[in-house]
Amino acid sequence: IRNHFNAPVTINSGVRCATHNKNVGGATGSQHLKGTAADIKVKGVEPKKVAAYAETLMPNSGGIGKYGTFTHVDVRVNKSRWNG
Repeated sequence: IRNHFNAPVTINSGVRCATHNKNVGGATGSQHLKGTAADIKVKGVEPKKVAAYAETLMPNSGGIGKYGTFTHVDVRVNKSRWNG
């Protein structure tokens, strides 16, 4: 993603403990709890554009969530997409 956009990527949230996940409103089975997810921002790029590129990397698997200020990406086996 960094190379594609030629811009810095900031990880806002990676692996979380159960307490922190609950405090931030994370899902009970969140991929963050497993260390397989990251909420990211790419400098100067809208989250929907980051999500669209992530879709090309994981067309049949992984989780991609579009939020107002960041994009969630994870490497789950099944495909999951949502708007936050």
